[in-house]
Amino acid sequence: MAPQLPLEVASAPKLDDDGHPQRAGNLWTCVAHIITAVIGCGVLALSWSVAQLGWVAGPIAMVCFAFVTYISAFLLSHCYRSPGSEKMQRNYSYMDAVRVHLGRKHTWLCGLLQYLNLYGIGIAYTITTATCMRAIKRANCYHSEGRDAPCDSNGEHFYMLLFGAAQLLLSFIPNFHKMAWLSVVAAIMSFAYSTIGLGLGLAKTIGDGTVKGNIAGVAMATPMQKVWRVAQAIGDIAFAYPYTIVLLEIQDTLRSPPPESETMQKGNVIAVLATTFFYLCVGCFGYSAFGNAAPGNLLTGFGFYEPYWLIDFANACIVLHLLGGYQMFSQQIFTFADRCFAASFPNSAFVNRSYSVKILPWRRGGGGGGGAGRYEVNLQRVCFRTVYVASTTGLALVFPYFNEVLGVLGALVFWPLAIYLPVEMYCVQRRISPWTPRWAALQAFSVVCFVVGTFAFVGSVEGVIRKRLG
Repeated sequence: MAPQLPLEVASAPKLDDDGHPQRAGNLWTCVAHIITAVIGCGVLALSWSVAQLGWVAGPIAMVCFAFVTYISAFLLSHCYRSPGSEKMQRNYSYMDAVRVHLGRKHTWLCGLLQYLNLYGIGIAYTITTATCMRAIKRANCYHSEGRDAPCDSNGEHFYMLLFGAAQLLLSFIPNFHKMAWLSVVAAIMSFAYSTIGLGLGLAKTIGDGTVKGNIAGVAMATPMQKVWRVAQAIGDIAFAYPYTIVLLEIQDTLRSPPPESETMQKGNVIAVLATTFFYLCVGCFGYSAFGNAAPGNLLTGFGFYEPYWLIDFANACIVLHLLGGYQMFSQQIFTFADRCFAASFPNSAFVNRSYSVKILPWRRGGGGGGGAGRYEVNLQRVCFRTVYVASTTGLALVFPYFNEVLGVLGALVFWPLAIYLPVEMYCVQRRISPWTPRWAALQAFSVVCFVVGTFAFVGSVEGVIRKRLG
């Protein structure tokens, strides 16, 4: 019998009534996508954030952000269909929903902030991956040479370049619908290293026989310094939670029936509960283990030395997870760029023409349309994605500040993308009249989140400036 071709090259993809690839996602692929988007490098900073806030404010802040994230996701998931009927037009991305519900000006604002945030996440993931790979090398050194050995390796730049090379290869995954396997692997990795961080923190707390930390958190030299630290901690927590910028893309992978919004609501509940549990456990047990000396990155700050192989494994899981997480966010920019180039240069062969390249010379493929061992190469995609990955890697090399970068990114987009736009779209979608009780409640929710986000942003920017100048 002749060998069977992979499904994606054996036949053309099935299309739905709108001419888009037929969707096959279900509740569990939805949860996997969400967990991949939410649980990233932000979880590593939560012990440090709790240390800045203390035993009371720290856990409360995480629970509040979980609640805000769920409300935001609830509001936005109802904006997938316009103007409200399940048989009406689908909004395939966050920006599509903003354009349909709020108009052109809001779309420009949304696009600017969304793609700036996605780009910044790529930088943050590059920094985190290099830190974790360097931590693996240091853990092995401490194990073999002793804890007093000079193991402070300065090889982060090499690891950033290595991560960039890997992302360049992964960036040629054709579209979001073919990334389910990557999301599942990344979600498993996120649970693995979160569980290890939880276990190590719990074991150290039990081993020490005491719960460290205090009600007020880390004491600072002046009240103003404490205010800035609290603001930065809130910014780090804000970075760790919201996933609204990819929610509609995830929802667009779900098959229907049942209605996409119904599956999405269940996925939101499961994913937010799961991530909140991990966040509370990792943050609180990490603070319990280290107290006010909690490191900025729980698994790379070297409060843990043994078992070294488990620390190595946890950091390897982080690296594998961020490989998938980087693509989860970057594929949106790639798709947007492809559409813009195609619309602007419809007759350009450089933009629109694909070339079939044989990548497995020992296998025989069928024709020039892409058989086994062949890959369709588009020159515009090769150039744009190469420049994109190179630029995120370059900026990570220049600004390798973990906690500060996370705080700025989280605070910058928290209110406009996770709160303001979903609230306004939901009001339009549900035709909520101004000054009604429902409208007033939503606006009050938005105002409170605006104050919190602004406070966190100012404090995080102060941290970046101080770190750069210091």
